[in-house]
Amino acid sequence: MAPHPVVQAIIDLSAGAIGGTACVFSGQPFDTAKVKMQTFPSMYRGFLHCFMATYRQMGLRGLYQGATPALIANIAENAVLFMSYGFCQDVLRRITGMDRAVELSDLQMACSGSLASIFSSLALCPTELVKCRLQAMHEMEASGKIPAGQKSSVWSVVRTVLRKDGPLGFYQGLTTTIVREVPGYFCFFGAYELCRTTFAQHLNTEKDGIGVVPLMFSGGFGGACLWLVVYPIDCVKSRIQVHSLAGRQQGFIKTLMGIIRTEGVAPLYSGLTPTMIRTFPANGALFLAYELSRKAMMQKFGDV
Repeated sequence: MAPHPVVQAIIDLSAGAIGGTACVFSGQPFDTAKVKMQTFPSMYRGFLHCFMATYRQMGLRGLYQGATPALIANIAENAVLFMSYGFCQDVLRRITGMDRAVELSDLQMACSGSLASIFSSLALCPTELVKCRLQAMHEMEASGKIPAGQKSSVWSVVRTVLRKDGPLGFYQGLTTTIVREVPGYFCFFGAYELCRTTFAQHLNTEKDGIGVVPLMFSGGFGGACLWLVVYPIDCVKSRIQVHSLAGRQQGFIKTLMGIIRTEGVAPLYSGLTPTMIRTFPANGALFLAYELSRKAMMQKFGDV
């Protein structure tokens, strides 16, 4: 018997938050390197150079710079994403006249995830802007785009945004975030569900019973598909959010064309290596934590 819709929403919200927490702790150093390489590609020869330079400059703390807003961002994004994911599945069932207990196809799950990402973008954009600025603060000072010696804490960045641009300043890069998320999460959930289905068929079991390693691999595979599709869009988003610290930036199309015209296509893929390294442990941990916590809560509260 399917649980009450409100109970289901709370379960999906909680499981998504738990998954987001696991994702941050397992992948933050790689995300820091990615943002630095996206926003200042000429400063680093590659992932290892960026990683080691950051470690030498600031130690382990530097690799986890922006971890607090990243944690808030991932908890907010994944809580809203997975709650909306469940809601969008129910909407799709109603539209197609299916019973709530019927399992959707992998394609239908991908469409649900893509639609859900619009809602999660609204929760993600403000916290990701703060995270990206913290991660690239050293490079902004070193390049002379902002004065040296500025405070680099969550609250100092928040105060700066509010003072210069007001509350709407937190949504710089929102359009680009949505442009990234909609196709990205179609690939993300589609690849994840397809991979789980393949494992289930191969192991002759249900999708929920494929085991820890196949589950984590499915999550990593979904993350890899997402980033391969949307990485240039994410690069433009990071540029807009970080460089807006020095003044208001142009929109997505103008920023994209400006990068291609002055720097070429290659910088749009700067930082892809740490992203792909990160995606398997981070997204594997995300889906493992999400699926296990959701299953436990469904067993305990599913009949409410």
